[in-house]
Amino acid sequence: MYTEFLLQALSLIGGLAFFLYGMNVMGDGLTRLSGGRLERILEKLTDNRIKAVLLGAGVTAVIQSSSATTVTVVGFVNSGIMKLNQAIGVIMGANIGTTVTSWILSLTGIEGNNLLVTLLKPTSFTPILAIVGIFLIMASKQEKRKDIGAIMIGFAILMFGMDTMSAAVKPLADVPQFTHILTMFSNPILGMLAGAILTAIIQSSSASVGILQALCLTGSVPYATAIPIIMGQNIGTCVTALLSSIGAGKNAKRAALVHLYFNVIGTTVFMVLFYSLYAFIDFSFMHDAAGVAGIAVIHSLFNIGATILLFPFANMLEKLATLTIREDEEETTSEFARLDSRFLDSPALALEQCERSANEMAYLTLENVTLALEGIHDYSEEKRNQVIEMEEKIDRYEEEIGEYLRQIANRNVIVEEYAKWNLLVYCIRDLERISDHTINIMSEAAKISKSKAVWPKKLREEMNFYAEQVHDIVSTTVSAFIKDDGTLANVIEEKETQIDDINKRIKKQNLKRVKKEKTSPEIGIYVNELAINYERMADHCENIAMSLVSEQENEAGGVPE
Repeated sequence: MYTEFLLQALSLIGGLAFFLYGMNVMGDGLTRLSGGRLERILEKLTDNRIKAVLLGAGVTAVIQSSSATTVTVVGFVNSGIMKLNQAIGVIMGANIGTTVTSWILSLTGIEGNNLLVTLLKPTSFTPILAIVGIFLIMASKQEKRKDIGAIMIGFAILMFGMDTMSAAVKPLADVPQFTHILTMFSNPILGMLAGAILTAIIQSSSASVGILQALCLTGSVPYATAIPIIMGQNIGTCVTALLSSIGAGKNAKRAALVHLYFNVIGTTVFMVLFYSLYAFIDFSFMHDAAGVAGIAVIHSLFNIGATILLFPFANMLEKLATLTIREDEEETTSEFARLDSRFLDSPALALEQCERSANEMAYLTLENVTLALEGIHDYSEEKRNQVIEMEEKIDRYEEEIGEYLRQIANRNVIVEEYAKWNLLVYCIRDLERISDHTINIMSEAAKISKSKAVWPKKLREEMNFYAEQVHDIVSTTVSAFIKDDGTLANVIEEKETQIDDINKRIKKQNLKRVKKEKTSPEIGIYVNELAINYERMADHCENIAMSLVSEQENEAGGVPE
């Protein structure tokens, strides 16, 4: 008896492990297949709250995880991409979207002998999905097909885990102690706590609902037990977002609290109303055995009902979260807040945040070059300090973006994303090098300002023209980088060739002037140093142009594995 119980317990734990792993594999495959598009839709189309609810539901239904949706929303709010009041609708929708999983799992409860019913049973079609999935993973070279294969394999493993759990708990239907334990959870408070704790531990309401559905297949779980457990599961799922908000900004913490308050208030209202009515009206179904489809119905009705009930009070939820985390002082969002670790689970979305930060870096680089070149003729210590301060900021951009890109690389960037990743890695380095030369230029500008040497008019005109050409190539390069326009590469190449010619000519003329004593050696050194920095800045512009061309070629032809 003891050995039999131990084997059943191991089978149950093994089934749960398969179930959770399958859900994880399927979710990862769905996330990769979406390529960050779903998250970008959330980011852009949440001004209308009804639309936000629908989008939250749709995205969660596709990626099969309300936790993933809410954690992403917390990241958006933390980085300032999304406002708190925009996030509320998405969070409400995520609660509706997560019910789709329970409907998929309800297929395990289908019974019947006709052909259509047999085909709908997971035991009939999951082996086929597994075979097709493994074939796509092993035989296909396209990442999207591999992702589809991973989704199929994940689903098959998930269903296998569900069947294993169901088979393990089936004999428990005849064990009186098991029935007694379930009867204890008929107490609304105990049942709710059990559901909340289980979901908080495994951090997935979909998984905990699946476990409940597996138990229901024993025929020993009455609705009186299932209903409070489902209520608790909705509260327990908030733990993931709350943990994610640790160390985040105040608004991100408020977004996580909105998720908690929404579920707690919805559960409280439902429990009070339902059990108040139950005290006067005998709901006979409460003593009936709950089925897997019945669990899906209750899960859906509660989440849809809670959203309808609390939707008009969304602003009050925001105020409640704001009262909980008060605004002691004005909080400023760091320019690097968008490089949020919460986005790393979706490399495409994380890369997009990197690209935005890199674009800011490019603008700052152009601004710094403009300041430095102006400083040659209009030098001041204030301007020099501005250039130094901005260069330090650009250095920080390179460090932060570079580190974030390294973290993205550890998440297995797919082929379609590799070209963008590669472009950013190389271009932020070249942008930082361009900015480095502004410090050198300002150092020469300081010496020129202190010098009393007289510059020949023609030499000054030549150097002004050289500076204009350098500013022009940097401006064109920054524009090409921000627009991701590889077609401008030829223009940059031509400009760089012209700058090489100008550089040779000026250096040659400079040497002649110094030899003929038309200019002082001191001025000759200034000209030479400025020319060296100008030419190197143009070289880095050419590198960026080549990287843009390389990116477009890789996107068109793919990157070899």
